[in-house]
Amino acid sequence: MRDVATMAGVGIATVSRVVNGKPGVTPDLAAKVTRAAELLGYRHDMTASSLRRADRRTHTLGLILEDAANPFSAALHRAVEDTAAERGVLVLAGSTDEDPVRERGLVGTFTARRVDGLIVVPTGLTDTDLDAARGAGTPVVCVDRPTSVREVDTVTVDNRAGVRAAVGRLHAAGHRRIAFLGDLPTIWTAEERHAGFVEGLAESGSVLHPALVRRAVHGVEAAQEATRELLALPRPPTALVSGQNLVTVGVRKTLQDLRRQHDVALIGFDDLPFADLLDPGISVIAQDPVAIGREAATLLFDRVDGDLGPARHRVLTTRYLARGSGELPGPGGV
Repeated sequence: MRDVATMAGVGIATVSRVVNGKPGVTPDLAAKVTRAAELLGYRHDMTASSLRRADRRTHTLGLILEDAANPFSAALHRAVEDTAAERGVLVLAGSTDEDPVRERGLVGTFTARRVDGLIVVPTGLTDTDLDAARGAGTPVVCVDRPTSVREVDTVTVDNRAGVRAAVGRLHAAGHRRIAFLGDLPTIWTAEERHAGFVEGLAESGSVLHPALVRRAVHGVEAAQEATRELLALPRPPTALVSGQNLVTVGVRKTLQDLRRQHDVALIGFDDLPFADLLDPGISVIAQDPVAIGREAATLLFDRVDGDLGPARHRVLTTRYLARGSGELPGPGGV
C-alpha cells in the first residue's frame, strides 16, 4: 500500500479509502490510486481488512450444496449469487454428495474463513455442526430440507402436495398400477415425496402395490436398472412417478431404449433442461430453485444485518407442467 501511495503521490489514508470503497476522495485522486495499484499489481487483502473493521464482516457467504452439477443446485447457486452480488458479497460454494464428512469439512472450512453466513442443503447427519456454527455467531439458513436445529431459518417446498396431486392426475387418466422411484430414504425430500405418493394413492382409491415401489434409487444408472426391473414384472406399471430429476433422466432413458415412452406415463419431480423438447415432453412437478435461492439469501442477510427474531420457515408451492408424458391414458384395471 505504501508503494501505491508513493506512485500516486497521495497518503496511505487516501489509498485505504479508495481500495475500501469509502467516500471522501475526489475522482481524479481515486483514478490515480487505481492506476498505480494496477501498475504495481496490488491486490487488496479482504481478510486483513475485515479484521480491522468494527463489524468484522468479510463480505462472503458459504453455500453448501448436494451437487453443484445438478441442474437444481446450479439454479439455486446462481440465485444466491445474484442476490449476494447486489450487496457486493462473494459466494463460496461446495458440494457434499450426501456425505456428512464432506459437509462437516465444508462447514469448518467456511467458518474458518469467517464467512458472514451459511446457506446449507443439509444431509441431516451433521446438525450439531450447524448448531455449533450458529452458536459461534455465523448465521445459518437451511434450504431444500429442514434441520433439527430449531433456531435455524429454512426454505423448502411442499413436496408431499406436489406428488399427491400428480398421483391424482394419473389416476384420473385411468392408471391403476402406478410405480414410484425415490432417492435415498435418508434424504428428507425423498421421504416427503414418497409419503406424498402413498397419500395420493389413498386419496384416489388406488391400491399401493409394494412391488411397484423402488427406494434408494440414487443416480441415473440406478434409475435405469430399477425401471427395467419394474417393466419386466409379470404385471408391470402403466405409469411411473420419479422422485428426483436425475432419477427422471434414468427412467426416461430406459423408456426410450425400450421404445415405451409413448405408452408408459411418466411424471418427474423437478424440471429438466430441454424436457419440453422431447417427444413426448416430460411432465414434471416443478419447484422454483431461483425463488428458493433468493428467499434463502434474503433470510440470511436479515440475520447478517442483526435480526434476532424467532426462526422463520418458508414453504413454497410446486406447480405441475403438463407436457404429455404424464397424461398418457392407462388401460384401467387394478
